[in-house]
Amino acid sequence: MTVANLPVIRACRPAWKKGRVVGQKRPLVPKHVWAIRVRLEIASNHRDLALFNLAFDSKLRGCDLVKLKVADVYASSRVKERASIIQSKTQRPVRFEITEGTGKSLSRWMDEPLMVGSEYLWPGRLNERLHISTRQYARLVRDWVSSIGLDPTSYGTHSMRRKKVAHIDKKTGNLRAVQLLLGHTKMDSTVRYLGVELEDALAISEGVEL
Repeated sequence: MTVANLPVIRACRPAWKKGRVVGQKRPLVPKHVWAIRVRLEIASNHRDLALFNLAFDSKLRGCDLVKLKVADVYASSRVKERASIIQSKTQRPVRFEITEGTGKSLSRWMDEPLMVGSEYLWPGRLNERLHISTRQYARLVRDWVSSIGLDPTSYGTHSMRRKKVAHIDKKTGNLRAVQLLLGHTKMDSTVRYLGVELEDALAISEGVEL
């Protein structure tokens, strides 16, 4: 008797994104940035404040930010005004500025005992790893936004990367500058990365009369 080839029945797994907010994360707005900075200042959390500030200035992906070395941003006993690294994703160089406020927070962090003899700017705990992981960085971002009452599912590490370039784009409209700052190889990538915020779309729509 011939046995029909029936399809294999597998248990239905829930979708990985069920219950999660996926897609592009929102950039933080200035009032959120200052609220988080004040909290970190009050707590004297020098590591997190330096990391928070440099994330905005550098506009780096999390994988590159966590692997920064002291020599990348520090030379001749002072913080550099500009720095350059090779991106992990594209293997292309990208440069970034270090503003005065970020420089001061980095200097305070460099004076911490944990940084004595450290090769990496954000060393790991208890010698478990050379530097903090991207997962640890993502947890820190969630903690920062939660501390000021924001929904952590709406923000992520790319909220840090997008914040400054989104402001530059809105203020100048210079996509080429944004492309260079992000280290994108294609302009299309920059356009997709910036996206269009709902508030921006509504403002455009309100200005059009039929």
